[in-house]
Amino acid sequence: MNRRGLWHGGTTEEGPVSEEGAACERMASSYRRYVARKLVFIALCIAGAIAVTGYAATYGSSGITPGEVYRDIWYHIVDPSRCDETVDWAVFTVRLPRIMTGLATGMSLGVAGAAMQSMMKNPLADPYTTGISSGASFGATLALGLGFTVTGAGGTPGLVSTAFVFSLIPAAVIILVSSLKNASAATMILAGIAVMYLFNACTTLIKLTLSEQSLSAVYQWTVGDLSGSTWESFYVILGFTIAGTALLMAMSKKLNILITGDRNAKALGLDAHRLRVALLLLISLMAASVVCFTGIIGFVGLVAPHIVRVFLGADNRYLIPASAAFGAVLLMSADLVSRVVIAPTFLPVGVITSFIGCPLFLYLLIRQRSSAW
Repeated sequence: MNRRGLWHGGTTEEGPVSEEGAACERMASSYRRYVARKLVFIALCIAGAIAVTGYAATYGSSGITPGEVYRDIWYHIVDPSRCDETVDWAVFTVRLPRIMTGLATGMSLGVAGAAMQSMMKNPLADPYTTGISSGASFGATLALGLGFTVTGAGGTPGLVSTAFVFSLIPAAVIILVSSLKNASAATMILAGIAVMYLFNACTTLIKLTLSEQSLSAVYQWTVGDLSGSTWESFYVILGFTIAGTALLMAMSKKLNILITGDRNAKALGLDAHRLRVALLLLISLMAASVVCFTGIIGFVGLVAPHIVRVFLGADNRYLIPASAAFGAVLLMSADLVSRVVIAPTFLPVGVITSFIGCPLFLYLLIRQRSSAW
C-alpha cells in the first residue's frame, strides 16, 4: 500500500478505489497542471506589458523614474490634486497616449493574427500577409489624402468606416477562394498577398497626386508609426480590441474544431464556411481600427501568435488572450527600440517590426509542415 492507502484495487478511508478511479485522478491532476502553466504564461505576459509600459513612460528628456510614473498614474486616478504637475503633464499628455495606443494596437494585432492562423491552419496567416491591412490602408489613404469617405462623414467615423469597407475586399477574395474546390490555406494566403500588392500600387498612385505636405504625412503613416497617437486613438482601438477579443473568445471552441478540418467540423454540426465569413469580418474590423491611427504595422500578428503557440499549443481558449498580452509586449518593445536606436530621432515602429518579422516569416515558409496544424 502506498502513502495514500491505494492499491490497484485497494481501499481508502472512503472505501474501495478502482484502478480506473486512480487513473482519472491522475488525469485530472495533469490537466490542472496543464491549465496552470498556461495561466502562468499569460500572467507573465501581462506583467511584462506593465513593466514595459512603466519603463517606456520614463524614456524622454524629463528624467522621470518608474516609481514616479506609477505613483502619478495612481494619484491621477484616486486623487488628482496630489499629482506633480510637471510629471503629470509629461506622463499623461506626452507619453501615455503613445504607449497606451501601442499596447492596444499590439493586443489587437496579436488576437487577429492568432484567430486568422487558426482559421486557415497556417502559421503564415495574419492581417498583413493576407492583404486585409493593405485594403484598410488604401481606404484610410483615400480619407486622409483625398478627403473621400464611404459614408460622407468626416473625422474618426468616416476614417474607420472607409478603412473597414476596403479591408473587406481582401477578406471577400479569401472567402471566395476558400469556397473553391480543393482550395488550400496556402492558396488563400497567396490570393491575399496578390490583393495586397494591388492595393499597395493603388496607394502609391494616390501618393503621386498629393501635395508635398500631405505626402509627408501620409508616408509616415503608411510605414506604421505611433508618434501621432492620442487618447482618442487609444479609446477607439481599445474599444474594437475588447469587443473583438470577447467575440473571438466566445468562438474559441469553434475555432479549435475548425483546426481539425472542414470535414470534421461538418460532422460536428459546424458550418465552416459561415464561421470563416464571420471571423474575417471581425478581423477586418479590428485591423481597420488599428490601421486608421497607426498605419500598417506588419508582422506583429504573425510573430506574437507563433511564439505563444510554441509555449501554449494551439488551444484558442488560451492562445487568444496570451497572444493579446504578448503582442502588446512585442509592439511596445519594438517601439522602445525605434525611439532609442537613432535617438533623438525616432524610427517608425513598422520598420522595427519588419526587421523582426521578415526573418521569422522566411523561417516559417521554409520549415512549414502541415502536420503541425
